[in-house]
Amino acid sequence: MSVIEVEGLQKSFGRLQVLKDISFQVEQGDCVAIIGPSGSGKSTLLRCLIELETADGGSIRIHGQLLVERGIYAPAAKTRPIIARMGMVFQQFNLYPHLNVVDNLELAPKLVKGLRGAELRGRSLELLHKVGLAEKASSFPGQLSGGQQQRVAIARALMMEPEILLFDEPTSALDPELTGEVLSVMKELARERMTMVVVTHEMGFARDAANRVLFMHDGCILEEGSPERIFSNPQRERTRVFLQSVL
Repeated sequence: MSVIEVEGLQKSFGRLQVLKDISFQVEQGDCVAIIGPSGSGKSTLLRCLIELETADGGSIRIHGQLLVERGIYAPAAKTRPIIARMGMVFQQFNLYPHLNVVDNLELAPKLVKGLRGAELRGRSLELLHKVGLAEKASSFPGQLSGGQQQRVAIARALMMEPEILLFDEPTSALDPELTGEVLSVMKELARERMTMVVVTHEMGFARDAANRVLFMHDGCILEEGSPERIFSNPQRERTRVFLQSVL
């Protein structure tokens, strides 16, 4: 079952066309890694999926529900519940510095879903345990390492019980020695068959955890396939050149 369907997606900033006729699908339980050089449109594509950027053309369907068609968006009353089925983890952690870890996790469920009490607290502590931070529930973001903050951000996204998780280069702001702890959480989510779309420069993650890889260049998807095929036998010269430069 296709949970994300993108067809002919286009996006420009002024005269700069960032996305050019992008089409792909994501199936339930997929972990799709989007790789490619900086400036190829990867993050913009991800942001269009969750309407942080608005597309100029093309269509996006989430679980068969129309978000945008030929560049025209459905009314907000219809798009809000569609977007609510997705969560996003950003390059920067975007935690509220004046709230402790557990309050960061619980803020959105309180405001959006009206949740309170023991059930909410149990959920937040369960997710902190899942990301290996149960002992940090009362800590503030400034007391955590970058890797710990990003794991809190992943737990916060999971608090809303999304059906799809989007990751925008979640380790790019981390020192190299801290990336492993974040990637291990993401790999576990992939093993659990969480539907994930991950923009990443971590080729090891793309090769080991993803079941499909999209290679983007200059606003286009030049190549897609299994990690084995993309990394072992790329069909496009531009893909080969990119992989030689990063591996």
